[in-house]
Amino acid sequence: MGEGVLTVTEAGRSNFDRRALFDDGGLGRRDGALMMGGVRLTDIAEQVGTPTFVYNADSIRARYRALDAALAPMPHRICFAVKANSNLAVLRVLRDLGAGADIVSVGELRRALAAGFDAASIVFSGVGKTVGELETAAALGVGHINVESIEELDLLMQVASKAPNRIEVGIRVNPAVTADTHPYISTGQGGIKFGVPTDRVLEAARRISEHPHLELGVLAMHLGSQLLDPRPYREGIERLLGLLAQIRAAGIGSIRALDIGGGLGIRYRDEAPLSPEQLAEVITPLLGPTGLRILLEPGRYLVGSAGVLLTSVLYRKHSGGKEFMIVDAGMNDLVRPSHYQAYHDIVELEERGRPESTVDVVGPVCETGDFMALGRSLPGLVAGEHLALLGAGAYGFVMSSNYNSRGRAAEVLVDGARWATVRPRETAEELYRSEIAAPFPQ
Repeated sequence: MGEGVLTVTEAGRSNFDRRALFDDGGLGRRDGALMMGGVRLTDIAEQVGTPTFVYNADSIRARYRALDAALAPMPHRICFAVKANSNLAVLRVLRDLGAGADIVSVGELRRALAAGFDAASIVFSGVGKTVGELETAAALGVGHINVESIEELDLLMQVASKAPNRIEVGIRVNPAVTADTHPYISTGQGGIKFGVPTDRVLEAARRISEHPHLELGVLAMHLGSQLLDPRPYREGIERLLGLLAQIRAAGIGSIRALDIGGGLGIRYRDEAPLSPEQLAEVITPLLGPTGLRILLEPGRYLVGSAGVLLTSVLYRKHSGGKEFMIVDAGMNDLVRPSHYQAYHDIVELEERGRPESTVDVVGPVCETGDFMALGRSLPGLVAGEHLALLGAGAYGFVMSSNYNSRGRAAEVLVDGARWATVRPRETAEELYRSEIAAPFPQ
């Protein structure tokens, strides 16, 4: 089956048009071969091996430019959420477009700097920053640090007293807005760990403004991930603006930017994602009149559709009345299906016109929960043939692990008709190189 309509057999799934998924990722067919840009993905699978993540630089650029153009009526900066995909080559593509970086650890900070981002373009968020991370961020001069609790502010005030320069601070607000997304990636509702509660924001603002080494420059929020509805953005921004008015009424006039987070969803199956224009239509009337700079922190939207995970069929197996397709990519490579019950479309790299059957696509990891898809209708691939899992550019490699002492997958960047391995496959020796087998004298 080619790029046309696919019938999905999983319970509760409806028909969808795969062509939209191909368009989102810059994919197509040439003589039956799956292409990313001008590159035949089978060539990568055969030369690099599998499992391998492959990212399309042109798709990332197109997404960034569309969002940048939609926000053009307002002063703004797009800060890529590094947690979505932290490969240095991917980060460099975004840096070259003019993006800033949104980071949540000192490791992501070091990665952003290694990719060439200016420290001043980096936003440091995260609910559990250590004193060492705060000291490093202050010493390197990150653009601003978003505090997420009064307790974190206490620690930052101590760090700031010893810092060489003033530290710009943002208050990440928990706006108590519920978004329609998976509960594990909903971050703006009440009763969860993220953000300063609205009833303590003014207290935090006063304390920051009174500290000689801190400056309150940003009011921030983040509602969650894979958002498809503009309503949460509208509600969250309205609450931010109400808090901004309270802060200004208290005589604090230093806020220069509003950070509305990220969370824009993508198409994994038959979703109808918000376009940049639809988002701008909702937020511009609210934010434009403020004259403040707007910060947006997309991750998945910029890179999710631009990536695929290549995998090879190892075995076909019949057991308990079910058909299994065992592949070499496991839950340690892509945990989203197991962890979130997430759907990733799966296509063969080379169309051969074989009839389809219903199979469970499972990996080699020693867990029953190690699956890529359950009850999926796929052509009759045999051992040695290759598949691609679509929409794997975000929260794929970054969430991978070495469970079962499996080396992490290779990563490849495609740019037009060129491609290069940007992270070699991890070897078994690399897994234990830093370990000590006999720590005590015999």
